[in-house]
Amino acid sequence: MMNSDFLKLVNARQSDRMYDESRAVEPEKLERILEAARMAPSACNAQPWRFVVVTDKELAVKVGKATAGLGMNKFAQKAPVHILVVEESANITSLLGGKVKDKHFPLIDVGIAASHIVLAAESEGLGSCILGWFDEKEIKALTGIPASKRLLLDIVIGYSAKDKRKKSRKPKEKVISYNRY
Repeated sequence: MMNSDFLKLVNARQSDRMYDESRAVEPEKLERILEAARMAPSACNAQPWRFVVVTDKELAVKVGKATAGLGMNKFAQKAPVHILVVEESANITSLLGGKVKDKHFPLIDVGIAASHIVLAAESEGLGSCILGWFDEKEIKALTGIPASKRLLLDIVIGYSAKDKRKKSRKPKEKVISYNRY
């Protein structure tokens, strides 16, 4: 039994793939979600991201169509909001540290920001799904994202039209150990 409100939030969050088309996402809820993303931690405080928020109905359908392909993500065409996460340049400290440690910190940082977005959405009573499969060129063309930039994620948000389901996760013994591998 979990006592923590945060753990309850984490447990309640799921990848939603069906949205109530009759309900728009309130701008104030979206603003709070985006503030959570903006405040996410990043290596050397580089904040190597830009969030392109698609709320226009017609554009959301077009972006959704560019996210659906080969039978994947068909539900994205009906999502009312798309938060497109674009990788921006890291600062020099993060770039140098990444070279030394052979890690591309912006990818890690964007993952952390994405986690903030979906947890914030859940806290606002909204469903979400993080998508990495989409026609990057098409979405860039639709939204004016420069060709030179990497569009890493499309996070769809809306009111879920499905009930919560039980999470399936590996047992903790398989993923957690203390002091030794």
